[in-house]
This record gives sequence, C-alpha cells and structure tokens, in this order.
Amino acid sequence: MIIGTRLEALGNTKKAKGFGFAVCAILLTFCSFAAMVAGKRLELLKETVRKISRVAAFWDPKNSGSAQQWKESQLPARELGLQLHSIEVSSVDKFEAAFKEATKARSATIAVMASPFFYSNQKQLADLAIKSQLPAIFPREEFVAAGGLMSYGSDRTESFKRIAVFVDKILKGTKPADIPVEQPTKFELVINLRTAKQIGVTIPPNVLARADKVIK
Repeated sequence: MIIGTRLEALGNTKKAKGFGFAVCAILLTFCSFAAMVAGKRLELLKETVRKISRVAAFWDPKNSGSAQQWKESQLPARELGLQLHSIEVSSVDKFEAAFKEATKARSATIAVMASPFFYSNQKQLADLAIKSQLPAIFPREEFVAAGGLMSYGSDRTESFKRIAVFVDKILKGTKPADIPVEQPTKFELVINLRTAKQIGVTIPPNVLARADKVIK
C-alpha cells in the first residue's frame, strides 16, 4: 500500500543526493512501520494467553527503532487492558536478570521489541523464555526457529525485494525524492508448538488457524 507521502517527508530528502540516502529512508520506513505492529503482537499474546494482565516488554535503549516500538506499544496495551512492564536490555549479561525481573514483576508473558542486538542473541532469548516458563512473542521468524513460542512481523523477503526495486529505479535515473515510500503488505504469524508444549501453553484454535507457519 502506498502511503500518502514521499521521501521528502523523511528528512529533507530533496536536499539529499545519491541512492544511499533513499535506501536508508526506505529502511527507516520499514522500521517505523515495525513499531506500529508492536500493538498487534500484544493483541496476539492476549488471544493466546487470555488471562494475562501484565506483559514484560524487552527493549534495547541503544536502538532507536526498539525504543520507538516500546513507545508505540503503550497505547494499544491500554486499549487491551494490559499493563506493560518496561525492561531495558542492552547487553548479554543482563538477559538472565531481565527474565528474573519479569517473573518478579508478575508478568505472565513477554513481548520482545525488534533490535539488531536481540536478533544476534535470539537463541539465548528463546532458551531463557522456555527456562522461565514465560510465553513470549518475537518480531521475527528466526526467534521461533530457535525455540521461541511465536513471532509476528513483516515478511522480510518482500521488504528486501521492494528495496531492490527502489535501488534499481534510482540507478536507472529516477530521483530519490520522486519515489513513493511503501509500507509492508505481508505479515507472518509463526508458532512453535513444541515450545508451547514445553511451557504448558495451549494455542487457541482461532490463533493457530491464522498462523502462516507452524513448527511441530
């Protein structure tokens, strides 16, 4: 879906030269939209674990996109009747303490915000969620493949294809400022039933039916 703006709206694009800036702007748009779907992850958590009232939100204070997702999560959380417990995590040695804090705060579930730091430590996060017996939702499918319970996010293959199209247009002479910015249109819900069994969670049929991929 084309949103009603062009690259000028993303920081004086008209004054920028070269396709590098345009690609960065496109990536920023995808990151911004990722913040918007943070609320959808909370909705899925509540549908999956229906009695929850508190959710621990793991976010990386060193990453602006992660911080934005934390901010964007707060309004939908209130609308869903959920209390978010903010847990800042910016180093590997804080992982175990973060899960202990989530348990101590009586958070029944965890929502992990997107961050390159979290992506590079997805296996450890997934393992600690299982160890803590806490249902967690992640921003990418890779977390689920590593043992995470579930993920919801834009299809990265589609995103990269769109970026390639934009770059191709620029290389062929199209001005960066004349390229409309597009939102992701395809999102994937991935569920790991093996993990669900390990932590004693039964995935409701209505949630399972919406899954794009299921690990059994």
